[in-house]
Amino acid sequence: MKNKGLISAAFLLFAGLVLVLSVWGPEALAKYKDKDILNEIHAETVEKAGEGYRYTLNANEKLYILSSCLSSQTLPESELNSMTRTDAAGIGYQDLEGTYAFVINHRGPSGKEITDEEIYETCNKGLDMLKELGILPEQIKEVDAASYDATLYSAIDVLEPRNNVAVWKMSLSNSQKNANKENRLIDAYIDADDGKIYEFYVRTNLLWEDIDTDAVIEKWRNYMGLSSPEAYESDNPLLETTPYFKKYVFSGMGEGKTVVTIGFYEGINELFLKISK
Repeated sequence: MKNKGLISAAFLLFAGLVLVLSVWGPEALAKYKDKDILNEIHAETVEKAGEGYRYTLNANEKLYILSSCLSSQTLPESELNSMTRTDAAGIGYQDLEGTYAFVINHRGPSGKEITDEEIYETCNKGLDMLKELGILPEQIKEVDAASYDATLYSAIDVLEPRNNVAVWKMSLSNSQKNANKENRLIDAYIDADDGKIYEFYVRTNLLWEDIDTDAVIEKWRNYMGLSSPEAYESDNPLLETTPYFKKYVFSGMGEGKTVVTIGFYEGINELFLKISK
């Protein structure tokens, strides 16, 4: 009987201890852990939604995303080329379509991107670099806020929004329609992070026979940091609205490719380098 009493007492004591621990224990444990957290500064790196620019894309991938976005829209192009596209009249190129979107960035530069005040100087530095490389003739004039419009866009892979490219579009202002466009930049897309020029349309004094397209594409791809291009298989003369052009193919993302076209509009002497799928 005495042993049974001891066992019963031990059991009751154990049950009581378990009950006390179940009530008091979690609170005590939490307070103990809080000692390592409270009144101390702790830094933690987090990724915010919408900050896709933090994800590193190489030059070929950025070019591919931008080309895919531009190809899914009605593109802003030179005056002559725009007039040939009567089927797209009135359609806003910022409208969303398909799996790629090219939209105006209403939020403005994030703090890591080129600002409204910096973009004109950045564009001029880019033009100077293209001149030094022999891609553009020295006569091309500088841009300024009085004559040009600059708009910030985001080129986004809708299915994978982290894959996005911020670009500034620099265009000769509509108010300059009657101005002398000789030796002037008409349109350009400029990387909002590093200021490199993806695409351009310029009026020059050059003739098509003056332009060595193979030399231009080699200099431009080195400037952009791209891999070497592949041969473009089609020689269809109807691919462009001008007979003066040559196309090159660059690797993109996965099996995707980017087509870069160097072309020339005779009559207005407009040299262009554009990207497409």
